[in-house]
Amino acid sequence: MTPEPFVSAEEAVKFLPVNRRHLLALARKGIPGAYPLDPQARRKRWVFRLSELAAAIAKTVIHNSREICDPAVDLGGPR
Repeated sequence: MTPEPFVSAEEAVKFLPVNRRHLLALARKGIPGAYPLDPQARRKRWVFRLSELAAAIAKTVIHNSREICDPAVDLGGPR
């Protein structure tokens, strides 16, 4: 089995519904699937694995939709 190749930020944003700037912000925050080429560099160049990004985003969307749909969660609206 061949390992999944890394792709650039430009290729990753073609796959994801986010712009490049947002993707790089997510990378700096530690989203799974984002890897700095030189972790010690002051200004990092990032590469990505699409399957890991997709899984992380799907997990976030599912988690957020459960919070919104959960009647036990107080959304701060009028009572």
